[in-house]
Amino acid sequence: MDRFEERLAKVAALRPRTRLPRDRQIAGGDSNSEQLMKLLGGEIRANRFGKHVRVQRTFSYPRAEAVSPRALRLVAPDSGDAVCDLGQWLFLDTETTGLAGGTGTYAFLVGVGWWEEERFVVEQFFMRDHGEEPSLLLDVLERLDQRRVLVTFNGKSFDWPLLQTRFQMTRIGEVPELLAHLDLLHPARRIWRWRLSSVALTQLERHILQFDRGEDIPSETIPQRYFDFLRGGPPEAMAEVFRHNQMDLCGLAALALRIAGMLADPETTGCGAGELFGISRLLQKRGQQSLAGRIYQRALDEGLPDAAEQIARRELALLAKREKNYELSNSLWEQLLGDSAEGLQAYEQLAIYYEHHASLPQKAAALSREALVRLQESFRAGHLPARKYQQWHASFQHRLNRLGSKIP
Repeated sequence: MDRFEERLAKVAALRPRTRLPRDRQIAGGDSNSEQLMKLLGGEIRANRFGKHVRVQRTFSYPRAEAVSPRALRLVAPDSGDAVCDLGQWLFLDTETTGLAGGTGTYAFLVGVGWWEEERFVVEQFFMRDHGEEPSLLLDVLERLDQRRVLVTFNGKSFDWPLLQTRFQMTRIGEVPELLAHLDLLHPARRIWRWRLSSVALTQLERHILQFDRGEDIPSETIPQRYFDFLRGGPPEAMAEVFRHNQMDLCGLAALALRIAGMLADPETTGCGAGELFGISRLLQKRGQQSLAGRIYQRALDEGLPDAAEQIARRELALLAKREKNYELSNSLWEQLLGDSAEGLQAYEQLAIYYEHHASLPQKAAALSREALVRLQESFRAGHLPARKYQQWHASFQHRLNRLGSKIP
């Protein structure tokens, strides 16, 4: 079957059915939908738009903890006080018919979660065919109306825009305005990109949270499992999708607490060097320069990979320069001299200092000439693209020409 025929088959599978076909009958006379509900302990939900399946479970992990307002505002800087109220948090994760997004992608399973006393509640809404989408979405809207701080993992780019599209297309009602949206993918990337090769949620669970979800299915198999279910396939494969979604929500909640705890007081939470470096970058982006500088230094003291070490020294040098601590900034720049991007910037910054602050044009010219040699070496080794080479070359050559008039 070619790709076009496969797409047609998927569209056909999503069409509402008025009568259950024979291939959706299972031994004992129950349909695969009925068997699925028995496996999951689900129920049929009905509202003015129709019916869909609802499954609810509670988990002892993770337990809610107090979170620091300061930490949350690092993740969502434009949010109001509501972001600090865990009673307003709604965790969201969708399982969809594809990853392309757009009007042809459906969220066939929408999972939401929240804390209720000492338990974490997961509620899932499932459409057995396309005709059940409006009733499913109405239930999701009701949950969003009750809790308006949305917590997702890559939800700003995928889950939430997809649901907004489906809300608009089905015209089931007004979408409540979110008070805040905490997308944990972005702080997770900053904090753990130097420690992990992938910051996928399952990798964070395994290596950071020590959260064992047990046997799980590959996420890339989920759309096909749904299409197979629509064509009458056995319900066990679909039940595994529900469990995968439940574990995603539990892992997401645990990750939210871990990130909030780390950002509340990064100097005393026992973070590793790579994590400290990532937190420094986030603090700096949020304008907390002084604290970012202290954390950068701690990360350097604990030992960073070469690339992160150069960035940390560069940022510390720039922070010291802003505070007019030229002794510290020059010391850091001198440690960076080389043919890397940070090394070339170090030549430039030292030349600026000796020309404009120390009134030593000879020293500034010598640094500029040395920088041109390093620049040529880097370009010939293929470490620098032609455009960057031309920009740096023009900048250093212009400085040399100007310095020529200042040297007796």
